[in-house]
Amino acid sequence: MPKRKYAIVDIETTGGMYKRDKITEIAIVLHDGAKVLSQFSTLINPERSIPPEITRITGITNAMVQEAPKFYEVAKELVEIMDGAIFVAHNVRFDYSFIKNEFKALGYKFTKRQLCTVKLSRKAFPRLTSYSLGNLITHFNISVNARHRALDDTLATVELFKKIVAQFDEADELKTFINQGIKEAQLPKGISIDQLHDLPEEAGVYYFINDYQRVVYIGKAKNIKSRVFQHFSKITSKSAKLYQQVKEISYELTGNELIALLHEASEIKLRQPEINKAMRRKSFPYFLNQSIDEEGFKTLEILKSSDKNLIKANQLHEYDKLSYGRNHLINLIQEYDVCQKRVSCRGLTQQVCHCGGYCEQPSMAYHNNTIEVITADLKSLFDHDFIIVDEGRTQGEKSVVLIEEGRYRGYGYLSEEGVQYGVEEIKEAIRETKFYPIMNKIIWNYLQHDKPRLIRI
Repeated sequence: MPKRKYAIVDIETTGGMYKRDKITEIAIVLHDGAKVLSQFSTLINPERSIPPEITRITGITNAMVQEAPKFYEVAKELVEIMDGAIFVAHNVRFDYSFIKNEFKALGYKFTKRQLCTVKLSRKAFPRLTSYSLGNLITHFNISVNARHRALDDTLATVELFKKIVAQFDEADELKTFINQGIKEAQLPKGISIDQLHDLPEEAGVYYFINDYQRVVYIGKAKNIKSRVFQHFSKITSKSAKLYQQVKEISYELTGNELIALLHEASEIKLRQPEINKAMRRKSFPYFLNQSIDEEGFKTLEILKSSDKNLIKANQLHEYDKLSYGRNHLINLIQEYDVCQKRVSCRGLTQQVCHCGGYCEQPSMAYHNNTIEVITADLKSLFDHDFIIVDEGRTQGEKSVVLIEEGRYRGYGYLSEEGVQYGVEEIKEAIRETKFYPIMNKIIWNYLQHDKPRLIRI
């Protein structure tokens, strides 16, 4: 059996956000677990200026990268060097995300099995105060000429990796790390580790299918591969059912999390998969409830979505997080002049009362009418029509989601240029979808923490 190859990688960048920033230097040392096989290093022209603070840290200046190759000019060589190798880095998510995004911009799907020397170090050398590369270099007295330069940091990671391998049964423990803690015996019959590794690291909806070609479970994820691995990494009642029934995995890429959420909700309603829970989404653990207190006043309260609370609930809205519910309730208090004595939410701080004195001389009719207005307004979460423009499935593609007449209509895809043509052209790309109330709530919640481009219509 041939020895594994490890591509030990380090990059320098113009900043810390892979969707915004660019690579300025990359180094790769090819290793077989015992010795160095080859190495590669080059500066990269990021095609943008390097911030002064980054230059101070790395020593890489704009003048140094001016004549350096652009990423696309070394992309083929990088693919050849890393062919068949496991991608290794200190905090692997950072380096891998940048390199993957650079390849995505070229229309190439870069995917590798990965190892993180931060996680490996925690396992191999427990109880250290810090697992930063700098601290590990000091702890193990590793010689480094220039910190925060790609090749020097890569060579330091090589020395660290050798020490880690010496602590492990390389054929067994490292394999478990590569497979994200999963052993073959944990997988359903007919599903292999290789099949899981071949899944895309992109947003979408995935389907678990049984022997009779029936979908038994549907899920969504920002990273399909990572999420499917999670299903089999722990022994739970759900994973036990999956182990017994799943014979095939398929997926559909969506380009972003919002469409994954919407498509998942639609598919669960349509296919009624056996292992999925009831149609109530677990991703909404809190809700806004309307009830009547002992005095006959209608009240608003944020409750947890427990079985007890849901039995007699009069739900007006749902939330991913308690903080979203609390902020929404504060906005309702201020917008509708609601008396704070008639609302409740864990962590809600009493502020200046907005009810105009009705809490001092209560007028039940006035107050209850206000709550009825809120109830009516919340049935339609959106007070105008708009289109959400977000990332598409491929480079140069955009996704569009249409909200019209107060409700979700559907989604579609078109080119970046197509988005500029106008609203009617965008509408032609929309695939009409059967509406369920949960879809408006999915969109509302998504817009609370993500800020895609909105086109008001």
